[in-house]
Amino acid sequence: MVSVCSCTEKMPDDFILIKGGAFQNKYSAYLGRDIFLSDFFIDRYEVTQKDWVKVMGSNPSTFKGDKLPVETVSWYDCIIYCNKRSLKEGLKPYFNIDSVHKDANNTNPLDTVKWMVTINMDADGYRLPTEAEWEFAASGGVVSRNYKYSGGNNLDDVAWYWKNSGDKYLTGAWSWPTLEKNHNKTKPVGGMRANELGIYDMSGNVREWCMNWNEDPNAGSGRGKVWKGGGWMGSDFCCEPAFRASLEANGKGPDQGLRVCRSK
Repeated sequence: MVSVCSCTEKMPDDFILIKGGAFQNKYSAYLGRDIFLSDFFIDRYEVTQKDWVKVMGSNPSTFKGDKLPVETVSWYDCIIYCNKRSLKEGLKPYFNIDSVHKDANNTNPLDTVKWMVTINMDADGYRLPTEAEWEFAASGGVVSRNYKYSGGNNLDDVAWYWKNSGDKYLTGAWSWPTLEKNHNKTKPVGGMRANELGIYDMSGNVREWCMNWNEDPNAGSGRGKVWKGGGWMGSDFCCEPAFRASLEANGKGPDQGLRVCRSK
């Protein structure tokens, strides 16, 4: 359960209030489940490299550009960013980070960090969205138009993904050597059509970290943090808001970024 706090101060201009409610999109994995979300704020854009450098002082991204989404960031990097940005803006940090003690519940053998992370329930600072919040916003919330992807049914209109993120439009089967030769990469945020709520790039560009663990029992010892939305190198199905996958919390790559939100 994500906390609800009183956010009376002015939100950054790029943040959108998402009115809570039940899932409406017919493609959503949450449709018909007894889930009702509270109001929250989310950034209409993925965190850019300019945003990241302003807070963190360095740029880990593979593809450089102020308006490109930051990438090659781990889940741990992202919660540090959230806390530092909160402090910079006079807000209470959402995450309590204990980098000394190991989280005994984190059994993923690929995660060598395993920090103990808890949350401040009354915090008004920046955080990652939960998987449910992310999918709710991506699929149009309570005003959903039942699009398959975030913002439309034609993926080329709303997302940068493996076919259209390079020098020329690709066809045929997905092939990493072909993507490299085609110079596929991230694109400036907000370049595609927004969804019903005015949010950009929730399908494609970079995969976005979510707050929670993948609780799928089939994940076993490979349990990681959920990511959503697909990316510039990803296949079509990865860009569907209902698609879920996960990665060890210390994992990172040139298609792994974030979007931040705040509780209302």
